[in-house]
Amino acid sequence: MIVQLRICVPGELSGVVLESCAGEVGVAEVAVDKGASVMPAGDVVEVLLARESVEGLVEKLHALDVQKLGSIAITMPDLVLSDRADRAEAEAPGEGADAVIWDEVSRQSGEDSRLTWSYLTFLVLATQLAAIGIVTDSTIAIVGAMAVGPEFGPLAALAVALVRRQRRLGRDAALALGIGFPAAMLAAALTAWLSVPLGLFPADTLDRGTAVEFIYHPGPYSLIVAVLAGTAGMLSVISRRSTTLVGVFISVTTVPAAGFVAVALVLGEYQKAAGSALQLFLNLAGIVVSGVGVLLFYRLVTKRLSPEAALRLRRKAGRQQR
Repeated sequence: MIVQLRICVPGELSGVVLESCAGEVGVAEVAVDKGASVMPAGDVVEVLLARESVEGLVEKLHALDVQKLGSIAITMPDLVLSDRADRAEAEAPGEGADAVIWDEVSRQSGEDSRLTWSYLTFLVLATQLAAIGIVTDSTIAIVGAMAVGPEFGPLAALAVALVRRQRRLGRDAALALGIGFPAAMLAAALTAWLSVPLGLFPADTLDRGTAVEFIYHPGPYSLIVAVLAGTAGMLSVISRRSTTLVGVFISVTTVPAAGFVAVALVLGEYQKAAGSALQLFLNLAGIVVSGVGVLLFYRLVTKRLSPEAALRLRRKAGRQQR
């Protein structure tokens, strides 16, 4: 997998940037356009390299404060025809599918974790679908609610925030979960409260449903499934395999548990509400814990730029600027 970097950098810093790019294993091409950048004034460096080598080069660029003085744009061409690029991929250690670009993971998680109107709407709709599936004993509606629910984004962001110690990302994720789920449950409870006097479902409907018993009967497998699903979800985020997330969504009982809590409280089934609340907590916690575990593993096995190497780069850049 070949990645393209477009680096905008002040002219006095381009020399050390070019040296860093050319010296990275897995780099296929390096090109520079002197004075091409108008705002900010400087040079534009374009690099073609294997995905496995991106994180190492980006760490060097961060050590040079390129992201503050200019910019780093990362794109992935659909097709690259180059024998040199093929050799670069072969020389780069590891596999592209296993390579982690930490800035990419943080940015993607951050975009999916914000408390937006679209996020809140999807969560409310998913919880409503789950509530309808619960009162009608419809497994199809419950599975549909799982697929619609957007809660994995903030959960993944929370895991990234804990591993990378990004307080703002963690705060945004916690806000999305802390406001989103109560709002969605309140909307589902209101709908259920209005539906009972209208005769849309009987007051003892929770005693009749057999397809929904798993929601308020949490057990060891509830946590196990959440951990497995969270692991698969985080791996899909790292490897950019979004299709896998659909399987993650319909594996965990988060939205159905939230919907069940709302309906059970309206109907006075407090014991079942407590059971489904525990189910919700186990699933949320399991996803976050497994996500943290995956990220810590990748952080352990990924080669990182040492503080000494970063200091040498800064000193070299300082000499060139003088």
